[in-house]
Amino acid sequence: MNVFITGGAGFIGCNMAAHHLAKGRNVTVFDNLSRPRTRHNLEWLMAQARGKLHFIQGDVRDAGTLQAAVSRARPDLVAHLAAQVAVTTSVIDPREDFETNAVGTFNVLEAARAQATRPAVIFASTNKVYGGMEEVGVVAEENRYRYRDLPEGVSEHQPLDFHSPYGCSKGSADQYVRDYARIYGMKTVVFRQSTIYGTRQFGVEDQGWLAHFVIAVAKGRPISIYGDGRQVRDMLNVRDLVAAWEAAWERIDTVSGEVFNIGGGKGNTISIWRECGPILEQLAGHAIPVTYGPWRPGDQPVFISDNRKAMDKLSWAPRVDLKTGIRELWDWVSANAGLFD
Repeated sequence: MNVFITGGAGFIGCNMAAHHLAKGRNVTVFDNLSRPRTRHNLEWLMAQARGKLHFIQGDVRDAGTLQAAVSRARPDLVAHLAAQVAVTTSVIDPREDFETNAVGTFNVLEAARAQATRPAVIFASTNKVYGGMEEVGVVAEENRYRYRDLPEGVSEHQPLDFHSPYGCSKGSADQYVRDYARIYGMKTVVFRQSTIYGTRQFGVEDQGWLAHFVIAVAKGRPISIYGDGRQVRDMLNVRDLVAAWEAAWERIDTVSGEVFNIGGGKGNTISIWRECGPILEQLAGHAIPVTYGPWRPGDQPVFISDNRKAMDKLSWAPRVDLKTGIRELWDWVSANAGLFD
């Protein structure tokens, strides 16, 4: 089996690549290495490749280079993870955001469609396609927000309401991937992913917030909280995410054209500072000072993914509990402190 991974040197991408390498599959990583420290992930992958890994430095915005790379790789599966991932960056530079996320995804689909034996395409979308969800009732409690009327979380039936250039670019890509299954008969799946965390994540302030907090605490760097710190997220460990993608690939003939909300679900939720802060303080052994700033555009007070469709159609559920996952991330950062200098 041949697997082609765009953004394969990123956090999720390198974990995805390692999974396929462990199964003895041929993996092509296509990445422009623009994100800081992605070279560390690529080196980590190369160390375990056993001749099964091929790296191509390229950008999904370059349609010609991408199509040539896909043609050479002859993949059975394209895992499309390359993206501009930060809401704040999309507000500053909406053109780059659009060209990377919307045009880049279009280029991936066209490169796959051009192959004689069309590969399946699985796409990493985002819960931001649902926008701020202002119409959804939210209750403020002492340390967190909660949904008033969604006990299982947000399902795939929630209306799309792109908010911020990032939401627009990912949302349009999301719909293109879905429609290529209907119009061209391609085998595609969309995962609208919630907050993903885990080892090999070089989190920064505007993306990968849990890893960013852990790294900042470990290195004695300042932490800013945007909003009041009671925002709730369902946290999905990257190992569980990779398992969901594998489950979709195994069932691609029956789930093609489907969209799945995928996250930690109601059993793995945490408020970003009121509840996360004390856990990190316990791990660090000292108090952690933070500063507060205004809410960011499109920031949802709560997002919890209703995983029931994925549980039903993919026979999948999260297995890594949040406390265990946070501890693993803390231990990994502590053991690799030099990577964050």
